[in-house]
Amino acid sequence: MPVDDLPDASATPLTTSRSDAEILATAKGGGFLVGGTFFAFAVRFLIALVLARSLGAAQYGLYVLAISAATLVSGISLVGLDDAMVRYVAIYLGRKDQEGIGGALQIGVGVGTVLGLLSGAILFVLAQPIAVDVFHTPALEPLLKLFAFVVPFLSLSNTLLGTARGFKRMDYAAYSEKGVQSLVRLGLVVILWLPGWLTVKSAAVAFALSDVASSIVLIMLLNRIYPMERVLQRGQRRDTRAIFHFAIPLWMSGLLRQFRRNIQKVMLGALATVAAVGIFSIANTITLVAGVAAGAIYVASRPLFAQQHDRGDKHALGALYKATTRWSLVLYMPFFLIMVLYPSQLLHVFGQEFTAGAAALVIVSFSQLADAATGTCQGMIDMTGHTRAKLANAILYTVLLVGSGWLLIPPYGLIGAAWSAVIAEVGVNGVSLAEVWFFEHLFPFDRTFWKPGLAALIAYAAGLGLRQVHPGGGGIIAVGAQSVLIMGLFAGLLLLFRLEPEDRMIIDSALAKLGKRLRRGGDASSDVGSVVE
Repeated sequence: MPVDDLPDASATPLTTSRSDAEILATAKGGGFLVGGTFFAFAVRFLIALVLARSLGAAQYGLYVLAISAATLVSGISLVGLDDAMVRYVAIYLGRKDQEGIGGALQIGVGVGTVLGLLSGAILFVLAQPIAVDVFHTPALEPLLKLFAFVVPFLSLSNTLLGTARGFKRMDYAAYSEKGVQSLVRLGLVVILWLPGWLTVKSAAVAFALSDVASSIVLIMLLNRIYPMERVLQRGQRRDTRAIFHFAIPLWMSGLLRQFRRNIQKVMLGALATVAAVGIFSIANTITLVAGVAAGAIYVASRPLFAQQHDRGDKHALGALYKATTRWSLVLYMPFFLIMVLYPSQLLHVFGQEFTAGAAALVIVSFSQLADAATGTCQGMIDMTGHTRAKLANAILYTVLLVGSGWLLIPPYGLIGAAWSAVIAEVGVNGVSLAEVWFFEHLFPFDRTFWKPGLAALIAYAAGLGLRQVHPGGGGIIAVGAQSVLIMGLFAGLLLLFRLEPEDRMIIDSALAKLGKRLRRGGDASSDVGSVVE
């Protein structure tokens, strides 16, 4: 679909308010991302399972450290352009400004690619001192050199993902990042595993090739709505100063965000053991799977926050802020209950040695709960243009995470790393809520939040009762059956307490779309996100 034909949120049907249209648009985009991300995490969970059981905690820890290093370096090369593409492409799209879109892409793709190549070269040169002097693990050097060639593709793919989200094409982001990348990686891992060729190095090659494939597919998809040859044409309007004025503070905060995502693994590797890195990474992977839906809501809402703020529509902005915060909490809560009730059983799937991280898994799940409960406050801050506050928050988060980790990891290892995550998450998100109130006079919580809170307490009590039936968990099959009952009880209680108007509107829209597809004889399940329009 050409860019001129893309729907704009301002073009709202007469029967639907603009606020309702934005909520539906967020649900639709979130639906694509939820479906794609759940699929991706299911595949990556399987990949992590195969790698963890095949390589063991120590070798898997080496693999995780190498990926963390590549991710950190690619974050440096982005200079905030991924977030800038989300905001400015969304704004130019709302204004029907093709020249502005073309200029933004010239800046994002061009600068991002050049800096990605430079950053990859630096990682290649510094691979030996990083492996030997920082981690005291010479075996890490060849992995770092291999991932140095992946850095430019990581930088490019992140910039293109920001562009797709700015166009509000969450389906493109899901197809490329969640679908293609996951399937290629899984296919390569299986091919290597079957004949017994799966090693740390071959797993790293599989990771690299899957990211290259994802970047190629995303370019092909974006070309359908905005021909990529326009990026090479002259005459596009480049608002360079405005974009970098927005991007640089976000780059610094984004760099710190990438840093904090990986610093605990780095600190565990330097202050504890490589095996601790592998165990903590598996525990963190489980919490990330649980937070998939909440994360999808956050990503889908950001371009709409930018458009609403650009229009000065405070009512629609506030309505979306409240709705997405409630959705984020509701979607995370049942998974949180399962992690708290059955941590050892979940980790045992990866191997007996990983159960040492059970207590850490429970603690980290609380940090993710704090993030889900505070909803989309971080997206509100950056998409409404308060980039200095976003940078200050990133600095605060990093100081809290590194400072508490430095104090807690040496004596407590995995438990110390988990508590440092809680301290940082609760502290920064509390500050962020206050900032959104100060800048925009908006607060996400209202009386409707008692419903998921009470439903979670009742479901947790029921889970404790079920555990008494099988005190040791009863094996993975019993845990699975109990988990389904707990999640079903939580969902049933929410229905009993009655859904909010925004929630009913989305469900009604989804059912109407589903009925229309069934009447046409189409396959309604083939496209998760398009069910909601």
